[in-house]
Amino acid sequence: MTAKTISSRLAAALLAGSVFSGAFAASALAEDTIKVGILHSLSGTMAISETTLKDAMLMLIEEQNKKGGVLGKQLEAVVVDPASDWPLFAEKARELISKDKVSAVFGCWTSVSRKSVLPVFEELNSILFYPVQYEGEESSRNVFYTGAAPNQQAVPAVDYLMAEGVERWVLAGTDYVYPRTTNKILETYLKQKGVAEADIMINYTPFGHSDWQSIVADIKKFGSAGKKTAVVSTINGDANVPFYKELANQGIKAEDIPVVAFSVGEEELAGIDTAPLVGHLAAWNYFMSGDSEANATFIDQWHAFIKDDKRVTNDPMEAHYIGFNMWVKAVEKAGTTDADAVIDALVGVSVPNLSGGYSAMMPNHHITKPVLIGEVQADGQFETVWETPGLVVGDEWSDYLEGSKDLISDWRAPLSCGNFNVATGKCGGAAK
Repeated sequence: MTAKTISSRLAAALLAGSVFSGAFAASALAEDTIKVGILHSLSGTMAISETTLKDAMLMLIEEQNKKGGVLGKQLEAVVVDPASDWPLFAEKARELISKDKVSAVFGCWTSVSRKSVLPVFEELNSILFYPVQYEGEESSRNVFYTGAAPNQQAVPAVDYLMAEGVERWVLAGTDYVYPRTTNKILETYLKQKGVAEADIMINYTPFGHSDWQSIVADIKKFGSAGKKTAVVSTINGDANVPFYKELANQGIKAEDIPVVAFSVGEEELAGIDTAPLVGHLAAWNYFMSGDSEANATFIDQWHAFIKDDKRVTNDPMEAHYIGFNMWVKAVEKAGTTDADAVIDALVGVSVPNLSGGYSAMMPNHHITKPVLIGEVQADGQFETVWETPGLVVGDEWSDYLEGSKDLISDWRAPLSCGNFNVATGKCGGAAK
C-alpha cells in the first residue's frame, strides 16, 4: 500500500468522522430547541388577515428568546402556508405535529380551517391556540380558544345597537360555518327580543366575493322602510374591501345604516380609503388605540420588529399575545412541553392582556376578555364608544340554541368533558 493510498484513506476517515460529528451536533442542536408551529395563510383570500398573525408570532418568539427562551431552551418557529385551502390546513397541521415535532401550534382564522385541523390535533394529541372570534358550539381538549365566543362579541354588539334604537337588521356574512352559526344565534336572540321576522334580512356571499352592487342596493332598500336599520357583518377576508367601497359608492353613511363588523380590524382597514367609513363600527376585545402601558410597549415592539412605524396591531394579534404567554407560563409550570401536562397546566393560568388587565384561561378552554365597540376614524383607527364594565367569560355553548343551552364544558378532572348536559347528567363527547 502506497503512502498516497494510506493518506487518501486517512483523509476519507477523517472526513466521515467530521460529517458524523456535524450531523450529531446538528441533531443535538435540534434537541436543544423547542419548536412552535405557525399555521396561517400567507397566500389566497385570507392572507390579508393571516399574514400579520404569522409576523406577530415570530415577534413573540423572538422576544421570548431574548428572555432566555423556555425551560432553558430557545424557541424555534416552524412556519407553513396552508394558502387559504381548508383541506391543506389539515395536511400542514399533521406535518407540523408528526414531522416537525412542534410542541404547540398557533394558527387558523376561519372556522372551516379550524374544523379541518381539529381531528388531527385530537388524533395526535397536540395543542392548537386559535386566536380569532368564532361561532362557539365547540369545545375540544386540544384547542384553546383565545378569540371571542358569540357572547364576547356578537351578542353585546346587537345589545349596543338596540340601545341606539336599531329596529331592522341585516345579517350579512361569508358563506361558511362561522357566519351561519353566529347569525343563527343572533336571529334567535333578536326574535326573543321581540324583533319581527320581516325586520331581519340575511345574506351570504362566497369567499372573495367582489360584486356588491346589487346586494348593497338591497340593503339600502331594506333600510328605507322608516325604521332604523343596521348591518351586522360577518364578512371575512378580502371581500370586505369591495363591500365597504360599494357602501361608499351608493352613499350609505354610518348615520344612515351603520355597519358593525366582527372580522374587520385595523389590518383590514389599512387597505381601504376610510374617510367615507367614519362612524361605522366594529366589535372586538382589543383596539390598537387602547391606552395602556402594556399596549404601548407591544406597539413599540411590533414597529421595531416589522421595521415599519405605519403597521397596525389588531385583536387577533392580541389573542396570540395572550395565548402565547399562557403557553409559556403553562410549560414552565408543568416543567415540560408534554401535551397532556401542558393542557392540564393551562387551566387557571392568568396573564396580562393589552387593555391593562389580566385574562385567565377557564376550564372550558376559553378566556376572559373585555368587550369593546369601536367607531372607525378617518385614520383607520377605532375610537372606543362602549365597553363592558369588566371581563366576560367566553361561553362555548350558546344559551340561544335549543341543542346547546343545557351544555357546559369543563376539562378538569373528574368531569373532563367538552359537552356535558346538565339536564341529563351525561357527557356527549369531546366536541360537538
